[in-house]
Amino acid sequence: MALLEKNDVARELETQIMASEDLNDPKPDEEENADQEMTCEDGNDDGGALEAETNEEDELEKPQAKKLLPGIVYIGHIPPRMRPKHMRNMLSVYGEIGRIFLQPEDRCVKNKKKKAGSRSSSFTEGWVEFRDKRIAKRVATSLHNTPMTNRKRSRFSSDLWSIKYLHRFHWCHLSERLAYEQTVYHQRMRTEISQAKKETNFYLASVEKSQNLEKLKKKKEKKGEVVEEKTWDYKQRPTEEEIHLKRFKNKGMSKKNLQKAQEKSKTIQDKAQSNVSLLAKIFSSGKAQD
Repeated sequence: MALLEKNDVARELETQIMASEDLNDPKPDEEENADQEMTCEDGNDDGGALEAETNEEDELEKPQAKKLLPGIVYIGHIPPRMRPKHMRNMLSVYGEIGRIFLQPEDRCVKNKKKKAGSRSSSFTEGWVEFRDKRIAKRVATSLHNTPMTNRKRSRFSSDLWSIKYLHRFHWCHLSERLAYEQTVYHQRMRTEISQAKKETNFYLASVEKSQNLEKLKKKKEKKGEVVEEKTWDYKQRPTEEEIHLKRFKNKGMSKKNLQKAQEKSKTIQDKAQSNVSLLAKIFSSGKAQD
């Protein structure tokens, strides 16, 4: 019995030693799990870098936002006392507005108004640039032939919009047109001024000539010389008889033949007159019968 008890104690000690060794040494399953976790962490790092690279490539491949192309609208009617600030305030509600140009009245009209006593100046037509041409098209189609304002107290309530969208029209075209009109105007003024100078010079030269001629006349009168006054002779066109006589004279006909030719011409004229009278009688009788 004592031997059995000793053997049991020895076995229990061996099992306790084995258990302590197992606790101190890592398990193979835990080692495998740790290795797998390390590999997963490494894999997650690589995957994050790949995802960042793919996002950057997608952003580069995505098409950039479309550029807004400006659109220009033509305004054919501008009421009096309207200014560019009024136009901007009224149209900026529909979209962003860039440049505005209003064509002023001609100088002749302004001068007439000044003579009449009014200093007010108005505009005849205008061009408005929208930042987006799609908005410009919508504004032109929706506002054409509609009242400018719905407020009854506004001074522009009785006026209608006259708007048209200008296809393929750029602001540079307008500036070129204005520059061309200015050059044409200056050129026309130069030609008119040169023509007026020529007329004044001719008038002054003729006045000097007349004064010199009068001085010469006075000198001749003092000396007692006869002064011949110039007369203007105008030749009339020759008659048919004179033309026939010239032809016969050029042929070298005698006086008798000339007289005979004159008599023949007279007889021909008399016959023509008689024929006219006959025709008048015939047609007048036919009218009377009707």
